[in-house]
Amino acid sequence: MKSEIIAVGSEMLTPWRQDTNSLYLTEKLNEIGVTVTFKTIVGDRKKDLVNAIRVAIGRTDILAIMGGLGPTEDDLTREAVAEALSLILRRDASMVAALHTRAAGWRVPLPPNNLKQAEVLEGALVLPNVNGSAPGQWLDTRFGGYRKIVLLIPGPPSECRPLFDAECLPRLREAIPKRFIASRTLRAAMIPESQADLFLAPIYSNFKDVETTILAHGGDIQLSLVCSKPSAALAKERVDELAGRLEEALEDWLYSSDGESLEQIVLFYLGLRQFTVAVAESCTGGMIAQRITSVPGSSRSFLGGAVVYADSLKYAFAGVSPELIAQHGAVSAEVAKALAHGIRLRTGATLGVGVTGIAGPTGGTEDKPVGLVYIAISDAEKNEATERTFRGDRTRIREFSTQQALDLIRRRLM
Repeated sequence: MKSEIIAVGSEMLTPWRQDTNSLYLTEKLNEIGVTVTFKTIVGDRKKDLVNAIRVAIGRTDILAIMGGLGPTEDDLTREAVAEALSLILRRDASMVAALHTRAAGWRVPLPPNNLKQAEVLEGALVLPNVNGSAPGQWLDTRFGGYRKIVLLIPGPPSECRPLFDAECLPRLREAIPKRFIASRTLRAAMIPESQADLFLAPIYSNFKDVETTILAHGGDIQLSLVCSKPSAALAKERVDELAGRLEEALEDWLYSSDGESLEQIVLFYLGLRQFTVAVAESCTGGMIAQRITSVPGSSRSFLGGAVVYADSLKYAFAGVSPELIAQHGAVSAEVAKALAHGIRLRTGATLGVGVTGIAGPTGGTEDKPVGLVYIAISDAEKNEATERTFRGDRTRIREFSTQQALDLIRRRLM
């Protein structure tokens, strides 16, 4: 069963506010086997809202509209739904009385425009809002010969979420066929998205009943698998079957079969081996340390490190000799290895990581262009450096460098 969410409010079309309610509703709808196929944000303009509702109602089974139920002139959701579905709005006497009672309890007069909140769509059921003055509405109707359920829900999160849980979810469970959604997230590191899709698409395209989405960012590939079935066991079986085949195809690119981050996996392997790690970072500026320490309990395996931007600090904190830098340059495999070796000895860590590169946008040369990065991993047996050249702006180069460093740690631990 498909659903769609419309978030109403011009403030969410600015750079300063965003819709978060739809994330909550999506999670709750998925729990009862309902897939969200579209999300739309519409400003406080009646014509635009009417058009959005007409489009949505034609392609979905359940339409949840959040916001626009207040008393002001720009609260137009009730009027827009009425126009889009050719329904009559009526003013409910019991709701008018409830509004007056509420105002009297606060010892304030009831402004006339508050009476808008007592207007109910023809055939709709009023949903009480214990946290605000704007009630929700439940409309079980037909459109184009098909059954449609339309939910009108207040916009403030403190009202939207409790009302949805208390009033909408129980009714949806009763109204729709039971479905169950199973999901898995596979994650792979440092494989280009196009390359991943090249050998994964022939596999997941044969699973028409499992929705597969590939998301790439900063050297990380996430494959989201979602399947809806009449039973939880059937849904899980199909997702697990596809996940197993994708895992085989990804081989050692794969680092997580259940959505864990790369830093979580690195810390898992470190803990498993009872190893520790320390870092000496130049161009990444502490981003590797930040990602590792974002995981609770990381102090068991992560000793610390140093941000060694200046050449003098490469010597002071990691023991890299000025002569080595003069001979090979600060951005070189030799210096990366010296950083990894030096920070390992200074901290007593099992593994040392050294990173040096040119993040740009300036500082590159013909021999050493912007994006050139060297990452070294040192342990008691070997000290190896990897050379990579990443394209993009400063942020992208640093993100990819950090991801590459964590993946090299993972591979060394494996």
